[in-house]
Amino acid sequence: MSHKRIPKRKAAIAAGSVVALGAAAILLPNANASQDGSSDGAAAAPKTLKAGDASDLASQLSGLLGEAFGGSYYDGDSQQLVVNVVPGDNSNVVVQAKAAGAKVREVENSWSELQDGASTLKSDATIAGTSWSIDPRTNKLLVTADSTVTGAKWDRLESTVKELGSDMATIKKSSGTFKPFVSGGDAIFAGGSRCSLGFNVTAGDGSPAFLTAGHCTLGGNEWSDTQGGQPIATVDQATFPGNGDFALVKYDDPATEAPSEVNTGDQTVPITEAAEATVGQQVFRMGSTTGLNDGQVLGLDATVNYPEGTVTGLIQTDVCAEPGDSGGSLFTQDGLAIGLTSGGSGDCTAGGETFFQPVTTALEAVGATLGAGGAAGGAAGGAAGGGAGGAAGGGAGAGDEAGAGAGQEAGAGDEAGAGAGEEAGAGEEAGAGDEAGAGQEAGAGEEAGAGAGEQAGGDEAGAGAGAGQDAGQGVEDNSGLTESR
Repeated sequence: MSHKRIPKRKAAIAAGSVVALGAAAILLPNANASQDGSSDGAAAAPKTLKAGDASDLASQLSGLLGEAFGGSYYDGDSQQLVVNVVPGDNSNVVVQAKAAGAKVREVENSWSELQDGASTLKSDATIAGTSWSIDPRTNKLLVTADSTVTGAKWDRLESTVKELGSDMATIKKSSGTFKPFVSGGDAIFAGGSRCSLGFNVTAGDGSPAFLTAGHCTLGGNEWSDTQGGQPIATVDQATFPGNGDFALVKYDDPATEAPSEVNTGDQTVPITEAAEATVGQQVFRMGSTTGLNDGQVLGLDATVNYPEGTVTGLIQTDVCAEPGDSGGSLFTQDGLAIGLTSGGSGDCTAGGETFFQPVTTALEAVGATLGAGGAAGGAAGGAAGGGAGGAAGGGAGAGDEAGAGAGQEAGAGDEAGAGAGEEAGAGEEAGAGDEAGAGQEAGAGEEAGAGAGEQAGGDEAGAGAGAGQDAGQGVEDNSGLTESR
């Protein structure tokens, strides 16, 4: 694999660009630093926590409270974990939760009861175009039907929800259509399909690899960093549909290196570890079509019934995404890897529902590790930011004709392992979603693609404009990261 250096380009927002969800959300390294909150007489007061610490506490309380646990969520305004408790006849569970530092809310439905409700939906209402997830803030199942669910299908879904009861589930309609975000984007190629990368990882056998969305691998098993070029990586494991949407792809060159980081342009975010998502948590997503966007986690253990099949165990968010953003990284401002973009409905103009594969589940399933020092082809670090999210086209098998494009040395491998400060750039000069979260000093592939306005699955992958246009890239200064399209 060659290693070339190219000059860094400055990111700019094209005139008339639209600011996406959570405008001017800034990624600052210590914005939510934990506090002790240890004032006199406040031993039982809820602790002030970072979202990552809140996730750890939620996991502990889930085991501690057992059947009394009704889920939890993060209150970003107060920076506290709110835990739902079904007290029953045992008031001690409330005392235990408060003593652990959580803010306690008494509710009707336990987590296990909500999971039982989800099982009922699975058996009675598995209909293409529907989804459901557990929403701890309402202590209910949030059921969504897209625009294709009409007539007898809607009647069947609505009837099932009514049987569960209004205290257990709610239903809403979406104007879009659920599908994997699989068209457009720039990064790596397999046959006539192309896709982008997620996070750098080290496979169980110590070899460098990366995670991406499982539906990306429908395009082929051997991946190249140029259209029609020599393969540089090979699919090792993949799941889609079924119990997730993830894949482990190993680099063919065992000497490939890459830092564990997401490059968002002028700022590089070190990725220190994978973490569970917490409802209410602020998260950032990089995508080659739409660049950097942020939002909140809305639900956990989501089931999505795509046209290609049912996928379970996902994270539901309000972070916008579009075709070309699949496979990209969902992460936090303090460097926690949360998810891989799977699919959803809507776009970054009107909004919509978006689902992500939990990174923790993917790592466990494929036996890989993530964190500082993890070897994985230069691509993923930059692709996590720069090609990131663009799982474009990998799902050509999903019915989208993923656009081709010149895509030179996209994301994967070139300048692999270039450390922070080296201009490796996953998606440097990125055509599709040019410089979309990418490129500069990403430790990953360079010159990621020249697909000028490539068509993917019938969608103008947003990628727009080939060399020179900074599609989906946020203007940044040294103070942090702004999101934009």
